[in-house]
Amino acid sequence: MRRDVFQAIADPTRRQIINLLAHETMNLNAVADNFDISRPAISKHIKILTECGLITIQQEGRERYCNANLKQLKQVADWTAQYSAFWDKKLRSLADFVENDYKQSRKRK
Repeated sequence: MRRDVFQAIADPTRRQIINLLAHETMNLNAVADNFDISRPAISKHIKILTECGLITIQQEGRERYCNANLKQLKQVADWTAQYSAFWDKKLRSLADFVENDYKQSRKRK
């Protein structure tokens, strides 16, 4: 099953894993060492992140190394950008309204 990036970032543990791997490549044990949950739970989170393309896993000998693929987060950035533009427009309108109201009240004095 192919999951989407929004499912992956919905969980705080997965967001922490992404943050760790954004700074360095780590093997699965090194990732697990950063959390107070079981190794199988971390493996489940890693599987979800892999399924949505946020991380890749490379086998090197007996070790499996995780790498972040942050390009996938562009979907989130694109989605939130539309709401950012909406709210920027609304806040500019509010600022204009308040400024005009202030100017009008100054004229009346």
